[in-house]
Amino acid sequence: MNGTNLFKIALRALNNNKLRAFLTMLGIIIGVASVITMLAIGQGSKKSIQAQISEMGSNMIMIHPGADMRGGVRQDPSAMQTLKLTDYEALRNETNFLAAVSPNVSSSGQLIAGNNNYPSSVSGVGTDYLEIRQLSVENGEMFDEADIQTSAKVCVIGKTIQDNLFPGGEDPVGRIIRFNQIPFRVVGVLKSKGYNSMGMDQDDVVLAPYTTVMKRLLAQTYLSGIFASALTEDMTDNATEEITEILRRNHKLKASDDDDFTIRSQQELSSMLNSTTDLMTTLLACIAGISLVVGGIGIMNIMYVSVTERTREIGLRMSVGARGVDILSQFLIEAILISITGGIIGVIIGCGASWVVKSVAHWPIFIQPWSVFLSFAVCTVTGVFFGWYPAKKAADLDPIEAIRYE
Repeated sequence: MNGTNLFKIALRALNNNKLRAFLTMLGIIIGVASVITMLAIGQGSKKSIQAQISEMGSNMIMIHPGADMRGGVRQDPSAMQTLKLTDYEALRNETNFLAAVSPNVSSSGQLIAGNNNYPSSVSGVGTDYLEIRQLSVENGEMFDEADIQTSAKVCVIGKTIQDNLFPGGEDPVGRIIRFNQIPFRVVGVLKSKGYNSMGMDQDDVVLAPYTTVMKRLLAQTYLSGIFASALTEDMTDNATEEITEILRRNHKLKASDDDDFTIRSQQELSSMLNSTTDLMTTLLACIAGISLVVGGIGIMNIMYVSVTERTREIGLRMSVGARGVDILSQFLIEAILISITGGIIGVIIGCGASWVVKSVAHWPIFIQPWSVFLSFAVCTVTGVFFGWYPAKKAADLDPIEAIRYE
């Protein structure tokens, strides 16, 4: 019997039991829709995190004083004063894998402009800081090397600071703001970046020359940290090795001594967050995949019942010349039709559900084509796998016994 006739017979059999066929599909529909939606949420979260890390500078390297904390052991205060300006100068002049380097010192306090005040902190940085952190000045300009050399009392502020100190919408450039009684002239306003993935306001920032903060605010000679950026993301590991070598030499550490500084890169953070989101996506997909298995068992159950109900029909067909392979093919086609139709409906519902999640919950969503193809392939395999046993049982029936079946 040719394939076209088998296909028509399978369609007719499903058409005679529309409700049962639909209820059987329901398991596949829910399974495929769940897998696509869960993978879309997982991949969307991953893309969102990657985009935010990229905005912060995916090739950024952070150097902090003190050895890497292990087991929550408290360190001596002097261990947090290991980074000096000489370290920053050495990194700026001697490295081959760094595109930009900036020292960092920070002081917390109250900002005052006229009758308005706002609690924040002033970060003392170099001119390369904007490049490292992917920041840009929207209004005014960044302070320059001359301001750093003279420890000038100038600053660049973020949008949050502007909104709180100058709520009337007036231009803050050229205005004086006070921080811990010391006046600073605003020379620029940074372009707004909003909140990052950790919920931190990236616009709550005041940048001033590091020499000004060290001398006029803190009266200290050591740095809170050093920010740097590798030439490319791929060179981050090379840059880290180079930084380690220069700082160990500067600090006169012996081969047996531990580092008295800690280096962290955005690449580390990115890979850690990616592995976490990948694990969550896999977990969500596995939970959703259980629905597919349940749907497959549903197909097997219904096909088994169908074979039992149609035993006499099978016997009659075999007695007039239908071979076992024809009967096997017919029931397999029925199972595959149910799973593929359920798969198509599931893909449409899954894509629709993903769009609803994005529109209503405002979660980041990203549907990858491979997840649709994978779901479709899995439901086809499910149809063949779970439809095989009932189809084989039908093909192995004895025609005489089948005709006698009541």
